[in-house]
Amino acid sequence: MILSGIVCSAARAASVDLDQPKTIIADKIEYDIKSESIQTSGKTEIINQSGQRMTLRDSYISKDGSALAGDDIKIWLGQHVYVDAESVTREGDLTIARDATFTACDGCDSYGDAWTISATTVRHNMATRMLRFYNPVFWVYGVPAFWFPIFEMPDPGIKHKTGFLMPDFESTNKMGTMINIPFYVYLSEYQDMTVTLAYLTQENPLFKAEHRLNAEHSQYRTRGSFTRNKDGENRWHIFNDDVIQLGEYARASIFLERTSDKTYLQKYGFYNSQPYLDSGARLELFGQSGYVVADAHVFQELRSSGGGRYSTPSGDILPNIRGVWQTAPIYEETYMTFGADVLGISGSGTASQRVIGDARITSPWTLWGGNRITASLAARYDVYNFDHADMVTGETFTGLKNRFLPSGYLEWGLPLYRPDATWSQVIEPRARITAMAHTSRDQFALNNDSAGAFLSDATLFADKRFAGLDLWENGTFADYGVRWAAFNNISGNTFEIFLGQTYDFKDRADTDPNSGFHNGASDYVGRIGYNNMKWFDMASRFRVDREDFSLRHIETTGRIGTSANYISLGHIWSQRFIDAQTQGDDINEATVGAGIKLSQRWALQWNGIYNFTEGEFHSHTGGIFYTHPCYYMSLQYRRDNSIKDDYVGTTTYQFRIGMSVDGQQY
Repeated sequence: MILSGIVCSAARAASVDLDQPKTIIADKIEYDIKSESIQTSGKTEIINQSGQRMTLRDSYISKDGSALAGDDIKIWLGQHVYVDAESVTREGDLTIARDATFTACDGCDSYGDAWTISATTVRHNMATRMLRFYNPVFWVYGVPAFWFPIFEMPDPGIKHKTGFLMPDFESTNKMGTMINIPFYVYLSEYQDMTVTLAYLTQENPLFKAEHRLNAEHSQYRTRGSFTRNKDGENRWHIFNDDVIQLGEYARASIFLERTSDKTYLQKYGFYNSQPYLDSGARLELFGQSGYVVADAHVFQELRSSGGGRYSTPSGDILPNIRGVWQTAPIYEETYMTFGADVLGISGSGTASQRVIGDARITSPWTLWGGNRITASLAARYDVYNFDHADMVTGETFTGLKNRFLPSGYLEWGLPLYRPDATWSQVIEPRARITAMAHTSRDQFALNNDSAGAFLSDATLFADKRFAGLDLWENGTFADYGVRWAAFNNISGNTFEIFLGQTYDFKDRADTDPNSGFHNGASDYVGRIGYNNMKWFDMASRFRVDREDFSLRHIETTGRIGTSANYISLGHIWSQRFIDAQTQGDDINEATVGAGIKLSQRWALQWNGIYNFTEGEFHSHTGGIFYTHPCYYMSLQYRRDNSIKDDYVGTTTYQFRIGMSVDGQQY
């Protein structure tokens, strides 16, 4: 019998709540009345007010809890995270472990912890939730890897903490090795930023920063960089993307993309081969029956000067406003649509403004036998104001021009459905005739918002066949085609085939020999697709010559495999003509990607773009990735064969490694 104390024992566990809020669970607990201390026997677990858990054997705890002793002391900071120490003392929120070992890999590998940190002293501050290691040695599977004089990191209970992140290493385009040292800055629960010093062995340092802010109804992202190179040039870039919700039916966006010169982004690995940068703002208003979008764009060209034809306007767009409103059904399913468009383009001493108003009434009907008839009438009026604009006639014009375009179409379709227990099939012939005013000119100015006409399966049965609004449809034409589809009701497999053509009853103005349109019948267009809903998906759209059925254009995408093991394919081939008689170089390019999951944690990935016309890769990249519950690492390379101004592509490498603690990467 122990006269000075009380003995609590049970077959399972007993618990005692001390004055300092905590819980002690042990096989046996002895409380000394005189010293107000506690001794435990056997396996012991101590949980303090903040939730920190400690396991040990045969412990002694002083009156105020500041002194603690025991064997096999482990302080648990997470599911797989603990500090193992010879001795532990507590001073308020501060827990001090001596001759300690820290790991976040308890039980992650059957043959040992993936990584551990041993230190002469480990201090854990519950107020700041920080771990500080003195004389730490980093061990990898029991082998010492490197040593620091001092090391600090947040415990798993904290999501954000200002401090250094794991560095990564990469080679550069003729600037030696780049060592990225990121510093994370926690500003608030909704705002943080990362500042990175990039040390280059053969060039001056590079400074990078990224700022993130998530407000209640908005999101802001800004990133940029700056360096003053050895040639004394200031080189930089800034990208900004803000989205602001202005209520249930409105949203605003602000976007900024600028750089110091054409090759900076490629040389320092920020933007690969983006052809141009786009800055501006957008306002979107939504309603149940309509929408309005107003935006402005200022472009920065990044492509080499060479007089080539670019698909972007040769100027800035200020402003661009498009609004559409659709009525409720007027009669049966008949409805009306009203639209307005305002566009301004300026640059290089020239400018133009355009105002378009259009209205359309559409009436769809389902008749006997499943026949579907849709009738539509439309009218459009354009007003242009030109200021020293280059016209298609070769002149430079200043002043007003206008044009009026009435049009209408009648469309017929008959879906024929054949259900079956296994395969259900649909075959649908479809035809549309469109009538509109004919003109010898389909546009006014050379600089417009339309990239041109390109015949495809998506062009047929569309209200307009051009990418923009400046180019006019011209005269009366007919679209016709047939679609067949099959659906497996058991496996989910799907097939689809479509073939169609368009016919122009009036001669087209300046028909592009590469477009697929001709006076009279066009080339044939179609698509084919198959998806087994498991491991194979393929789709292809094509165009064949109207006379000899030779292939003129084909685009194919496909994927074989699962999300982890796969091969992805993409290919585009197009026969190109300089004029109607002279053939130029074909467009013949393929994209290939592959992923292989070597094991539960190892994976390989590779992607490449190959130009068959030039007989070489534009670029290709690949890497090996290892993902462990306790750490991650990757080794990647990128080969860039592009040549632009003072930039000549080469092969670069990047190596990354970091720790994971309860799912958080450091």
